[in-house]
Order: sequence, then structure tokens, then C-alpha cells
Amino acid sequence: MQPGIDVAGPVQAEIFVVWLNGERVELTGPCGAAPWIIELESAEHPVASVERIVRDVIGPASLVHSTSWRRDRDAVILSFIVVIGAELRGAMTSAPVERLALARSGATSAPTSVEYGQVLEHGLRHLAWLARDDAAVAAELSPAWRTVLAGYVPEPFRNLG
Repeated sequence: MQPGIDVAGPVQAEIFVVWLNGERVELTGPCGAAPWIIELESAEHPVASVERIVRDVIGPASLVHSTSWRRDRDAVILSFIVVIGAELRGAMTSAPVERLALARSGATSAPTSVEYGQVLEHGLRHLAWLARDDAAVAAELSPAWRTVLAGYVPEPFRNLG
């Protein structure tokens, strides 16, 4: 690690639990149609922590993938897209995912504000890219998922602020 680069303070996972309702992506989870925020322990890998917590609370996810990070709420926030099967939604509140413009940064600066819907939009674009570029991700996504994601302009991982 380079001198002066360190993560101070808590690390939080911002989990977007999504499922496919017919031909529409919906957001759900223990917090309803909103991101699920959890603080991560330093001893476990963030992806492993999110996978374990989702499995324990909701059930086994089809896909867990980190899509971005930012500094907010006095923490480093790692954003995750978690794909679940429709059968796992249960009684959790769910709402259709609306398309939004991405939060845009300057060439050397973070966006001035980032709304969670923009993070979700970025995550779904990232997932669309992975569905085309990553065999492991493509294998976990049904043809229906790949059809829905085809409408998203793929983008790889990037810092959102």
C-alpha cells in the first residue's frame, strides 16, 4: 500500500436486492424498495459478508456483485447488486426500478450529490456489462434477465464519489 492511502472509519454495504417480475426489474429487501445498509466487519471479505447476510435473512442469492464505492455517511460505502429469484421475495415490499440519469463527476472530482436510484442505475449498467463479458455472471442470469439488461448501456466499475 502506498503511504497515506488508508480506509479510516466504518465500511458499509449498500445492498440493492433485485428480482425479475416478468419483464421488469424490481427493488426489494428487508428495507422494502430501498437499499439495505449494513456495516461490514473488518475480518470478513465484503462480498462474503453480503452473500452470508443475504442468505441468512432472505435466502440464497443468484448473484452478488459489488458495482461501485463512495465516501458518504462518515463511511466508505460499497454498493452491491444482489439478484434473487422471484420465490425469495416473499412478503418484502417491492417496487419497479425506474431508469435515471447517472450521477456525473468532473474529470478530477466526485459528483456533488449521488441519489440511491443513480447508484442502482449504475449497478444495473454494470451488471449488463458483466452479462456480456463475464461467463460466470452470464451463467447465473436467465435469458429473461439478459433480455431486460440489454436495455442498459453497460459500464464497468467506477468510483461514484
